[in-house]
Amino acid sequence: MIDLGISKLAMIGAVALIVIGPEKLPRVARTVGTLIGKAQRYVSDVKAEVNRSMALDELKKMKDSVESAAKDVSQSIQTTSADFEKSWAEATSTASEGISDYRPSSSDAAPEYRHPKKNWRLKQGATPNWYKARAGVRTRALSGAARVARFRPTKFN
Repeated sequence: MIDLGISKLAMIGAVALIVIGPEKLPRVARTVGTLIGKAQRYVSDVKAEVNRSMALDELKKMKDSVESAAKDVSQSIQTTSADFEKSWAEATSTASEGISDYRPSSSDAAPEYRHPKKNWRLKQGATPNWYKARAGVRTRALSGAARVARFRPTKFN
């Protein structure tokens, strides 16, 4: 890169002051500063793009390795499941030959499941619902808007 020291910058400034003149020097300096800033932003954008492309290449390599590992696992699962199906078929065929005519009687079967008919979402309190209805106890919560609408005074005509 260009080695610019303080002495070289001072010499460039003195030459620019003589050549350009003191009236136009601030405007030229601002223009040069904006151009240098744009160049720096462009260089940083290019660096970021290169970094993104490198990261993308790494991600593609990682994706390929994961896909190959997944294919290997799926193939091993398929071969294992085929072996299991084969051994299961052999085991069930030998078991069915040993137990040919066994049928469980009705006394051997477990009783059928019956639901206890409870609504587990509903909290059962000690006070009966008929008493709550007669006494005017609230059994449901109202939202704020519903409460305002319910207790809004009616207009008298």
